[in-house]
Amino acid sequence: MFVKTYASAVHGVDATTIIVEVNVGGTVQMGKLGYSLVGLPDNAVREGFQRIEAALKNSALKLPRIKIIINLAPADLPKQGSAYDLPIAMGILAGTEQIEAAAIEQYIFMGELSLDGQVRAIKGALPIAIQARKEKFKGIILPYENAKEAAIVNDLEVYGVKSLREAVDFINNKNNLQPTVVDTRELFFDTQNDYQVDFTDVKGQENIKRALEIAAAGGHNVILIGPPGAGKTMLARRLPTILPPLNLHESLETTKIHSVAGVLPKDAALVPTRPFRSPHHTISDVALVGGGSDPQPGEISLAHNGVLFLDELPEFKRTVLEVLRQPMEERKVTISRARITVDYPASFMMVASMNPCPCGYFNHPSKDCVCGPGVVKKYLTKISGPLLDRIDLHVEVTPVSYDELASRSKESETSEEVMKRVIEARKIQEERFKDTKGVYNNAQMSGSMIREVCQLNKAGHLLLKKAMERLQLSARAYDRILKVARTIADLDNTSDIQITHLAEAIHFRSLDREGWSG
Repeated sequence: MFVKTYASAVHGVDATTIIVEVNVGGTVQMGKLGYSLVGLPDNAVREGFQRIEAALKNSALKLPRIKIIINLAPADLPKQGSAYDLPIAMGILAGTEQIEAAAIEQYIFMGELSLDGQVRAIKGALPIAIQARKEKFKGIILPYENAKEAAIVNDLEVYGVKSLREAVDFINNKNNLQPTVVDTRELFFDTQNDYQVDFTDVKGQENIKRALEIAAAGGHNVILIGPPGAGKTMLARRLPTILPPLNLHESLETTKIHSVAGVLPKDAALVPTRPFRSPHHTISDVALVGGGSDPQPGEISLAHNGVLFLDELPEFKRTVLEVLRQPMEERKVTISRARITVDYPASFMMVASMNPCPCGYFNHPSKDCVCGPGVVKKYLTKISGPLLDRIDLHVEVTPVSYDELASRSKESETSEEVMKRVIEARKIQEERFKDTKGVYNNAQMSGSMIREVCQLNKAGHLLLKKAMERLQLSARAYDRILKVARTIADLDNTSDIQITHLAEAIHFRSLDREGWSG
């Protein structure tokens, strides 16, 4: 008997429907296997038959000793992972007339089987559900743990099953399994700003908070330079709380990436807040940008629509930092393999932090630096010019005094208050760039756009000229200063860049000053 079931393969952040063709019939020759599996399966798919055989037996179902041929179509598309266990098992059961063959063709099946017949969680449930709805399947049957995630897709019946027997009884109308229902909009808006940290947690550091507000308003990358314990990491972790909230489209896009990577929290249906990723400095370039023999998203894609924080930037391997340059410009990662090419989105804000020298106390107000001559400069040159060229704000972080830490007289602004100003500045930029494809904020402006949007008056030109001469700013600082000044003007809701805006932008170019590192 010949039957079809349907599964799905995830490549990148999108899914492709897989037809599982099962042909049951014929005798098995002595000494040969009773089944064959074709269609570019990897080892995890091939080994599934042993899991399926035990699961059927322990679920009081039969596996007759007759010839079984299984084809995963399209046959030229690689199939990876153990999630094909359930659709193959359902195909075998339909082929041996233990379940109704016509009933299973209305559903997508996905799930890994344990030896006792339990169904284990899979990766990529959300893109699979989106593709199932697109191809007008009645529903999707998948592990119970993934049901909420898939159920955020409307107009699709989502059934979460805990065991193979439960899936079989549902197809045979022997149980009253109900579809999982999630009110996507209610869930999203209830948890949209559910952060565990806030700007009010930070004592002092008002100038650093101002720098992060400017960075958030213009989408600028920022680097924080200061001694250990000055609060660099604490400040960076609070940056997502002042960014404009995710809209529903961005939330779904971010959730797809986390679903494919298998890092979506248990029982979570959505990623409602902007992600914050902080990889360790020992990370490899593949783990950072994505890849591998079975391409997976890296940390920069997991930070999509959020913040990528690189703590102790000079300690990262130079090759790791250099692979960041292209994704930061193109806002996506393309991974090419012999049989397949996948794209992962990577639109993120980068926040980096670093000590000013190996000992950490260069330019410290009260502690002496013990680094030898030339050591500080050598330490800073670990970060290449092209990478620094993509960082708009260089911010010096100084230690917080005891009086500021102990003071209770003044409460600092909440993240919500700062966010309101950021949102207003972003609205100005959305209107400014509404006719320019691929540009949404000031940080994304090209050189020609800078000359058009960031025009200075005579006094502004004179100030910038003097600053570049006296502070010996590098040539690359020129465009960065203008971009940041434009954002500061947007925060002030002024159409022209004023002297005060320009002066503040110049202040945030520490690493461009000749002689800063001695």
